[in-house]
Amino acid sequence: MIYLDNAATSFYRPKTVAEAVAEAINTMGNCSRGTYETALTSARTVYETRDLLSGLFHGDGPEQVTFTANSTESLNIAIKGVLDPGDRVVTTALEHNSVLRPLYEMERQGVDLVVVGCTGEMDRGGRSEKERHKGALDYDALKAAITPGTKAVVCTHASNLTGNLVDIRRIGGWCREAGALFLVDASQTAGVFSIDMERDNIDILCFTGHKGLMGPQGTGGICVRKGIRVRPLLSGGSGIMTYSKTHPASMPTALEAGTLNAHGLAGLRAALLYIREQGDGTIRDRELALMRRFHDQVSAIPGVCIYGDFEQQERAAIVALNLGDEDSGEVSDYLAQEHGIYTRSGGHCAPLMHEALGTREQGAVRFSFSHFNTAEEVDLAAAALRAY
Repeated sequence: MIYLDNAATSFYRPKTVAEAVAEAINTMGNCSRGTYETALTSARTVYETRDLLSGLFHGDGPEQVTFTANSTESLNIAIKGVLDPGDRVVTTALEHNSVLRPLYEMERQGVDLVVVGCTGEMDRGGRSEKERHKGALDYDALKAAITPGTKAVVCTHASNLTGNLVDIRRIGGWCREAGALFLVDASQTAGVFSIDMERDNIDILCFTGHKGLMGPQGTGGICVRKGIRVRPLLSGGSGIMTYSKTHPASMPTALEAGTLNAHGLAGLRAALLYIREQGDGTIRDRELALMRRFHDQVSAIPGVCIYGDFEQQERAAIVALNLGDEDSGEVSDYLAQEHGIYTRSGGHCAPLMHEALGTREQGAVRFSFSHFNTAEEVDLAAAALRAY
């Protein structure tokens, strides 16, 4: 098996992750629900995981990190927790449905939604296929859209389809100038690329634990800047303030109701320690080297169409492509059945990005790399694609 679907979920993880989950299942009780040893062990593990994440993202402290099941839950909490009818919100065509569908829901409730597209879609000189296939965000249009009175800007840090990295530092500066909240979806970048909430002017950062952070599925979270209030999506048991009729308003409990996935968070903690041990940029550089190696080989295949801006020095380790008019699902199935190479085809939950690229009907075959992949695996995948 050659697993090249890491943008969907990390399959290869540090061995310490599984070990930590197994140990947690056998030793940990319910966090914040008791003062006996197994409950306290759980509470310490959860706190340490918050602290590691706050440090990784340069947040405002562990109390500003709340846990969820995944990015989808995080984004629903963040988007629905800051927007009200009549508010204006700006987003982009690069977004995953985890951003788009909550925003469409809020639009139906009276929120003014503005979606900024990509360059090359409708340029003045006519439609440029080369520019269109880059799927590059139109920064000029985005800057113009972030007007005073805009409540929030919601955008991804990297496209899950093209791998294009978004300049969140520049966008964060525009948000500060306009007085808009800046919400970032770090699903494709957390754990791989540097994210500094203070430097990048990020107010709310949403992430999942099972992709670049290499933790278990069912883990994710939100980092909230101090002074920003997010209405909770859920209310219920919290372990504190039992006799209050309302859910606690203090962070992190404000956005957490019910029992946390402490066993999964123990695995996430182990993954975070592994990432810290690797050092800044090591994982990113390894992934990008593998991605470039693959891109250089497949770009010479007759009839291949590769999507994304590969002039970017830094980008997510993703190569999305099509072979002529071949159905992306057929190509992906061939790779899996004939060569044991696992990729993802279709729409990738990114409908506006596919519309921008002109691949709504065909979809695309996405290859996404982990630093645990090898150069030999990359070469075999390129050879298999050539043999189709």
